[in-house]
Amino acid sequence: MGSGRRLKICLAASSGGHLNQLMRLEGAWRDYEAFFVTTGSMVAGELRERYGSRVWVVGESNHLHPFKVLGVFVRCVGIVLRERPDIVISTGAAHGCLVCALGKLAGARVVWIDSIANVERPSLSGRIVSRFADLFIVQWPDIAGRRWKAEYYGQLV
Repeated sequence: MGSGRRLKICLAASSGGHLNQLMRLEGAWRDYEAFFVTTGSMVAGELRERYGSRVWVVGESNHLHPFKVLGVFVRCVGIVLRERPDIVISTGAAHGCLVCALGKLAGARVVWIDSIANVERPSLSGRIVSRFADLFIVQWPDIAGRRWKAEYYGQLV
């Protein structure tokens, strides 16, 4: 990064609560070149208007619908190859896990912030990402330090 180029940050979050939690962390990414990868087109216009950022919509998916996951995966591959983020920050869910994995393969640092709703253990996507994340944050002290390499800094969102 010695070239003077600003860090490019990918912000991956499903529409709804995951995205709201990520937006509350705006102070951590606002001064960088950031773009969003989200699941719902209904929030894309608001994100573009509010942040002036590029927004990619990949659609909804989960482990119960493997063909939808495959379609989202293909879209995520294209986004990561085109954008080449330096950092991926995600609050979930399934597509966030995919973007984190693809970003890591492309050389990005990965930060996963598990939802405050996960009180007893990290989400399924979080447990997967914990294996390769550079920083894995949980929002409950009882989850921190366990086998998931989870760190606790207080309730962030």
